[in-house]
Amino acid sequence: MDFASIILTIAGLTLFEIVSSVDNAIINAQVLSTMGAKARAWFLFWGLLFAVVVVRGLLPWLIVFVSSPALGPLGALTATFSNDPAIHEIIERSAPILMIGGGIFLVFLFLHWLFLEDKDYGLPTERFFHEQGVWFFAIVSVVLATVVWAALKIDPFMAFGAVVGSSAFFIVHGFKENAEAQEKKLIGGHLSDLSKIFYLEIIDATFSIDGVLGAFAFTLSVPLILLGNGIGAVVLRQVTMGNIERIKKYVFLKNGAMYSIFVLGLVMLASAFGVHVPAWLSPLATFGIVGYFFLQSRNHCPAAA
Repeated sequence: MDFASIILTIAGLTLFEIVSSVDNAIINAQVLSTMGAKARAWFLFWGLLFAVVVVRGLLPWLIVFVSSPALGPLGALTATFSNDPAIHEIIERSAPILMIGGGIFLVFLFLHWLFLEDKDYGLPTERFFHEQGVWFFAIVSVVLATVVWAALKIDPFMAFGAVVGSSAFFIVHGFKENAEAQEKKLIGGHLSDLSKIFYLEIIDATFSIDGVLGAFAFTLSVPLILLGNGIGAVVLRQVTMGNIERIKKYVFLKNGAMYSIFVLGLVMLASAFGVHVPAWLSPLATFGIVGYFFLQSRNHCPAAA
């Protein structure tokens, strides 16, 4: 990977982390406003360190290591920078399993948002799909069956990866629903600042899974994922602290994040089935999609400009 590709990948990861986490960051900022100055300062430093190093660093490393145990702990961290043919062979053999699982997770995430979640309609078709929410489970079942059927012709472990991706989506979705309920209680509740910090860290870890899995559509390099997602997390947390109301006016940023997630999911599925996807596609698609909905937000609410 040349220097220009590395910079483009990091920039794409940073933007994706920001737009995919903006809703949670706003709620975090609202919870922090109910806490004392000392607790806020502690969370903004130590909490951010935990969010970047542990969640956005350890989690992608663990995913790579579990999907490619032959690499070893250190190899999972540095494999993409190695020139060893044996290591490249291990990556090529195990990457489709990771890609198909992550791709199914992201596509299901997009479809759930499109069919079932309340939203500001950024495109005319979104209202139509939202009104057809009853079809969500039927559609994801057909998608999973189709992908598993195709994967079985190549490698049974790929089919297993698709099933794991589907199961992970529904498990994580359950945790998210509980996390959203807990966040609302934190804003109006009477918990201690220490308890709020603990809950915020758990909630942040739950909501970061989307960004971590989506990052693999950009690169399999754990250091680059850590750097790109880490920069995004730092920027987002600092920006939301003093600009909550202004950020809320960009009502279609969530739409941009979800369409980016859909494209990244398709990229991962295509890669899993051996389709060559240029390294520049994921970051440029993210910039294009998010940029479009950013402009939509400005046009929708000029006060956001």
